[in-house]
Amino acid sequence: MASKEQPFSLMVPLFADGPVVSSSSSPIPSQGELARPINVASVPQRSPFRYPGGKTWLVPYIRRWLSPASRAARGLSPARPTVLLEPFAGGGSVSLTAVAEGLVERALMVELDEDVAAVWQALLQESARTQLLQLLHSFELTPTAVGDWLARERHTLSLAEHAFQTLLRNRVSHGGILAPGAGLLKHGEDGRGLRSRWYPATLRRRIEEIARLSPRLTFMQGDGLELLRQYQERLDVASFIDPPYTLTGKRAGRRLYRYAELDHEALFALVSHLAGDFLVTYDDTPEVRALARRYALTLAAVPMRTTHHTQQMELLIGRDLRWLETS
Repeated sequence: MASKEQPFSLMVPLFADGPVVSSSSSPIPSQGELARPINVASVPQRSPFRYPGGKTWLVPYIRRWLSPASRAARGLSPARPTVLLEPFAGGGSVSLTAVAEGLVERALMVELDEDVAAVWQALLQESARTQLLQLLHSFELTPTAVGDWLARERHTLSLAEHAFQTLLRNRVSHGGILAPGAGLLKHGEDGRGLRSRWYPATLRRRIEEIARLSPRLTFMQGDGLELLRQYQERLDVASFIDPPYTLTGKRAGRRLYRYAELDHEALFALVSHLAGDFLVTYDDTPEVRALARRYALTLAAVPMRTTHHTQQMELLIGRDLRWLETS
């Protein structure tokens, strides 16, 4: 069966990083609102990460996808999903949004990367979170202090120190890249160098918000595909799947992420058999489109702007994407 490719054109905002916005729930945007450029500053930014491929720009889509009206229109239970499973959690923006805005009962985030995992483990553990907040409060950012922290061996660090080191590296590296070999900011925003992306007060506020959400957040370090298999038969689970691995090897995945290998065929085969609802995002490439056709999945290409102010196409892949067109 051929996939149903939907020509769908939306202006999607540039990812921005900065002070946290009010965490109050926002209404589901109308079709007209989605069709206009979205001011990303109006989207609550809850993740502590400045993450390559961050999904803040996707938040209006997530609200629509998980809304009761959208679910009912697709023949699903209008009740909110019991679990949002995010098998490649990364910065976790989607899980945080879904829980904070009451779109799901709880979220299960999964991440393989040890450094990213340390942050989520620390944020969801009270004692480690308290120590992390203390480190943020006491740290004075200088080139010497940054170099000292980044040179420390992981095995010598407590969980909170490992999390702090990861967040520091994320904030002072070009593009937030955590993979080995990433360079540090030199000029930065407005010539402020290392300080241009270091917002300790913002980080503290985001961590405190995550602490409030923590009873409804679960994190596991491990293989995202394995967790998808474990939840494969659950009708009450919605899966948001954003693999940080490019299919062709020609795009950014291999230099942005420590774990850049994934069996894409296995992922598509698994997704096609999920009992619950799902939404997958991928770079728009012929190889990904071919896999979607092979597994009879529906796709829509939407434009998004990168952190380098260039526009590229992103694919949304699902079983039924009619929710993109409803008012």
